Amino acid sequence: MRLRTTRLRNRLLSRRTRRTAVGAAVVLVLAGMNGPAIWGYASGQYHDYKINQPGYKTKNGHWDVVDVPDEYRINTIHAALLHTGKVLLVAGSGNNAANFQAKSFRTVLWDPKENTFKNVPTPKDLFCAGHTQLPDGRLLVAGGTQRYEKLDGDVTKAGGLMVVHNENPDKPMTFPAGTVFTGKQTGKSFESKDAVLVPRAKKDQGKDGKVKVTVSTARVYVEALEKGQEHATGLTDNYRIGGLKGDDSRNFYGIANKLSFDKKDFQGIKDSFEFDPVAERYVTVDPMNEARWYPTLTTLQDGKVLSVSGLDEIGQVVPGKNEVYDPKTKKWTYLPQERFFPTYPALFLTDKGKIFYTGSNAGYGPADKGREPGVWDLGNNSFIPVPGISDPDVLETSMSVLLPPAQDQRYMVLGGGGVGEDKKSTSRTRLVDLHTDRPRFKDGPDLYAKARYPSSVILPDDTVLTTNGSGDYRGRSNSNILRAEVYDPRTNSSHAVADPLVGRNYHSGALLLPDGRVMTFGSDSLFRDKDNTMPGVFQQQIDLYTPPYLFRDGRPEIRSTAPQTVKLGDKATYRVASARPVAKARLIRPGSFTHVTNIEQRSIALEMTRSGADRGGNSSVTVTLPKDPSLVPPGWYMLTVVDDQDTPAEAVWVKVPVAEK
Repeated sequence: MRLRTTRLRNRLLSRRTRRTAVGAAVVLVLAGMNGPAIWGYASGQYHDYKINQPGYKTKNGHWDVVDVPDEYRINTIHAALLHTGKVLLVAGSGNNAANFQAKSFRTVLWDPKENTFKNVPTPKDLFCAGHTQLPDGRLLVAGGTQRYEKLDGDVTKAGGLMVVHNENPDKPMTFPAGTVFTGKQTGKSFESKDAVLVPRAKKDQGKDGKVKVTVSTARVYVEALEKGQEHATGLTDNYRIGGLKGDDSRNFYGIANKLSFDKKDFQGIKDSFEFDPVAERYVTVDPMNEARWYPTLTTLQDGKVLSVSGLDEIGQVVPGKNEVYDPKTKKWTYLPQERFFPTYPALFLTDKGKIFYTGSNAGYGPADKGREPGVWDLGNNSFIPVPGISDPDVLETSMSVLLPPAQDQRYMVLGGGGVGEDKKSTSRTRLVDLHTDRPRFKDGPDLYAKARYPSSVILPDDTVLTTNGSGDYRGRSNSNILRAEVYDPRTNSSHAVADPLVGRNYHSGALLLPDGRVMTFGSDSLFRDKDNTMPGVFQQQIDLYTPPYLFRDGRPEIRSTAPQTVKLGDKATYRVASARPVAKARLIRPGSFTHVTNIEQRSIALEMTRSGADRGGNSSVTVTLPKDPSLVPPGWYMLTVVDDQDTPAEAVWVKVPVAEK
């Protein structure tokens, strides 16, 4: 037996020696030939050989390209994992003005297990909407694009905001797109680009018995009827509304300030939809009160949804008017008090239903307003700042994560860049523990590079994968980063893993799948060359990262499932086959990712008891859900068990209903 082992070891050593000798010979020959092209080819061949070796995969993981047929390739801007195991890929117009003009809006449903695809009719341009998981497993999608931006020099017609007034307390009125407004002082005419509803004026009776009428208003974007600088205005004017007669012509009128050739930002819509994962279609629900482009949607502990920020119907950041969606009534209600945030703010549900704003955001808003991290109490609208964050002026396009397990209430902010198109970026990571008496940020280990738009995904072994990003705004000057790393909160350390296959920056993201792999999507580089002369091309490739834990032998397997619905505080029992002892159980909320924002993802530690294994290698594992609905907001979750070598089982789905009052 000892002789056989020795011979086997010698044969293996002999093979390794031959491979090393061949590799060395290739290097020497290439060096002698002084052939950079050949050297580059050989280096690429060796790299491919290296990353496909079992030992390399076990340590670093592996990337693969998803085979997507041409008819399903889209500019994926948004992605969400559904409880059916499928992934909703949403492009809308995909940041393509020609698609917008043609009303070509795309959504694709992808089944990662079968690698099948389905085109889904898309009712509006959901490009740059907000989305979040609802208690019943539907995905709420709200907002999107009403109009594309026009940069300085591209604006050919004077335009801007028209405020339409109504002094009639008994009559609302809808004005269709194309309604003409003519200035009383200038005589210049402008037409509305969208329909606008002006509600009836408010009528109140005072204590003295007199009736007081308060005018109502609505806003609409207008443009001059013709091109040319002579049609711009430089003053506030009162505007007659075309087609009105009698009392209506006096009760309804417009007021506008300067209508000019200034840059016009993207404009949002109010439309809202629930995507039904079973019927696989969008269902229209009541619109928001505010139009929003780049909003954040956060699921609350009672299953309602908070909608914050975004650009409105005239391209301005919504001025602190936040609202809540009730899935039961399908209606939106304003919060009683206002609070301003820049667009796509990272807003996490925390203990006792409060909201933690990490400072991460993605795009629009003044540099000196609404950017300080802190804890927001929706009940009284108080905001307690959390100090200490490093590089506070480069939090835009940073990534924020609730570190696992969620019970610890520790958050990480990774990378980021300066406001707007600022060239600054940072490799900082920042950590904060909200359970300390006086929470304060401190620095964690640096990222692999200075990075805007990094994508971070919580893995079932309680680590966090971070991948990609770019050093400059939208990958300018070939600044895409082909790096990835895993952070371990238990040791506060990071280590490099396999490099991604393609660069990913703006409009990219990543999601954890039930089988433990990670998908990455998108990237919208401004240019595709170092000198910034050639327009960028949207990255439609989808990749799958297989973490090292899936290259180990003896992965646990959940062989039976408990009832799909488990209430907070209740228990559920599973039969699990595992070659090694099961060490922990995790409840992981499915991600919903866009614009460096995935506030949905969280991994919750479960209390767990085990019984002995039977002859078939199966053991009984009983888990207990926490009782706190602010820790476990209602909805569908992936439940997995992890062995003592941090190897997870493929997850099963569990529905956590709204907590009983």
